[in-house]
Amino acid sequence: MTSAPQDTQGVLVTIVETKGSVPREAGTTMWVETERTTGTIGGGNLEFQAIEQARKLLAKDAQIATTQKYALGPLLEQCCGGSVVLSLEKISRTEGEARRARAASAETRHPLYVFGAGHVGKAVMAAIQPLPFRVVWVDARPHEFPEHVDATVTQDHSSNPIDVISAAESGALFLVLTHSHQLDFEITAAALRRGDARYIGLIGSDTKRARFESRMKKDGVLDDDQLKRLTCPIGVVGIKGKEPEVIAAAVAAQLLQQL
Repeated sequence: MTSAPQDTQGVLVTIVETKGSVPREAGTTMWVETERTTGTIGGGNLEFQAIEQARKLLAKDAQIATTQKYALGPLLEQCCGGSVVLSLEKISRTEGEARRARAASAETRHPLYVFGAGHVGKAVMAAIQPLPFRVVWVDARPHEFPEHVDATVTQDHSSNPIDVISAAESGALFLVLTHSHQLDFEITAAALRRGDARYIGLIGSDTKRARFESRMKKDGVLDDDQLKRLTCPIGVVGIKGKEPEVIAAAVAAQLLQQL
């Protein structure tokens, strides 16, 4: 009978205190093992020194934790000018992953509702999953969702999209990328009618926007002031590519501009 493999040890590096200008905020974590690292506390010589100290800690049998302060000045060849206090703790990989997950869940994340799980929807989700959003991803086609998504993403393939919009928080962001122009129209109109969205983005051209606006005004659904809140085309100005990954990069940058 073989014994179960031991849980690999590593060092959880946490920024516990900051002063002045620093590359990352307090609460940021990084996981260090003998041959690999996960996450970042800001790069540069600060991170190099932290990794070196973490691996020295791993090599010591008796010591399991230490705290170190670094000034981000000439000695580290970093010109931020502030200082950070790091906590280094030797623990199991399982515990380290759990602690990093709890730290991530405590971060401020902004509510974002993404409608559509097609090619562009998947590319956008891949681009924004590392970013500070708490995402509800809506599409009635369950087979379109990837097998694995980040823990900050909730997949919804059973709710009526209009009900999802009605239940959304004030100040939420909405991104409309569905496979149907009619569904795009209905979702966009519902989001605009709320009047409290931080961002409403609709995939499409200037022509699509003009047609939607004309129809909404003709049907009495929305007026000019409400339509001013619509972003269409989506993405930061100047990025011309139409490949899903290019659109996703432009949209991710635009979403960050709203925060």
